[in-house]
Amino acid sequence: MSLQERLTDDMKQAMRAKQKDRLTTIRMVKASLQNEAIKFGRQDLTEEEELTVLNREMKQRRDSLREFESAGREDLASKVADEIVVLEAYMPEQLSEDDVTAIVTAAIAQTNAIGPSDMGKVMGVVMPQVKGKADGGLVNRIVKQQLTNQ
Repeated sequence: MSLQERLTDDMKQAMRAKQKDRLTTIRMVKASLQNEAIKFGRQDLTEEEELTVLNREMKQRRDSLREFESAGREDLASKVADEIVVLEAYMPEQLSEDDVTAIVTAAIAQTNAIGPSDMGKVMGVVMPQVKGKADGGLVNRIVKQQLTNQ
């Protein structure tokens, strides 16, 4: 079942169960996917393109959550946190920090990176492998940490 079909089914279930917040989040994601398809001039997106849209939506919500929490807006923060929970159901299983560290270590060996100046090379190898499966901030932190310890 494609992501679009899954979203449509979940949207119908949310309507029947009168889960207004969940329904709103699913509709926003569907709209983002449709806008991306229109941008590419196609009817359907590839799995990778769908994942890119989901990652973008998730990143926007995480950024909003941090901003709302730092501003003391708990009402808005809890709403965004609920949206994140809904979105996580559609994301692939996330890699653990140990898994990301292993991928980064392999990438450093592959690129013969010797210090922080090689961060771009390492990130270029790591990011396609972890796309949608790990937070970019976590990857960035691990790469920096390992290159600094070299």
